[in-house]
Amino acid sequence: MLIMKITDFIEKELNGWRPIELILLAIAIMLILHNLFLLHDNIIAVISAICGILYTIIAGKGKISCYLFGICGSGCYAWLAFQSLLYGNLILYLGYYIPAQIYGFFSWKNNLKEVSNEIIKAELSKRERIILFFISLIGCFLTTVLLSYFHDTSPVMDGITTFLSVIGMYLTVRRCIEQWVLWMFVNGLSLIMWIFRIISGVRAYSTLVMWSVYFILAVYFFVMWRKEIYDNKKTVV
Repeated sequence: MLIMKITDFIEKELNGWRPIELILLAIAIMLILHNLFLLHDNIIAVISAICGILYTIIAGKGKISCYLFGICGSGCYAWLAFQSLLYGNLILYLGYYIPAQIYGFFSWKNNLKEVSNEIIKAELSKRERIILFFISLIGCFLTTVLLSYFHDTSPVMDGITTFLSVIGMYLTVRRCIEQWVLWMFVNGLSLIMWIFRIISGVRAYSTLVMWSVYFILAVYFFVMWRKEIYDNKKTVV
């Protein structure tokens, strides 16, 4: 009985993958393995990148199994942040991401469509967007000041990406489309931040691939979620 339940769960989670998603995943994994075997990349960076990319794709598809990969990837990334003295990212992943992903698993479980087993997508009201915008401005400033005090190696970028990631994870748990706008911004800045870290000598090439793929996926899933929400509104009307 247990084996049947597990098999049924896996089949539902793998259902509905588009060719472009499979192609992007295959390319990303090949690049990461290239970094591992030819550039002798950090094995923790490799695991973090693969888990992170799987998490993002599966989360974009609205499947709760994304959190299993998310927790594993977050633990690995926290170690990389510790090694690179990126204290904002370290605190973010250990103190917020992992607990939030555990909570998100159970939250999403209560908001699934019966047929597709995907989450019901939502969006913020105009009032919520305005409030979130000002909270983000103030939060980014305060986080940057705090990280500067603790001699973070990249206080501005680390501060902005750290606080916006907190808001982004909150929106992810709430199943809101606005998360993808924030992830575009966070992923773009994180990509730049890790380019500088690699130039300075940190061996984490797969992390660079990871953030590049994250950025592409954020744009892709924003478009997909917007289409689904719009189609649902037309159906209701």
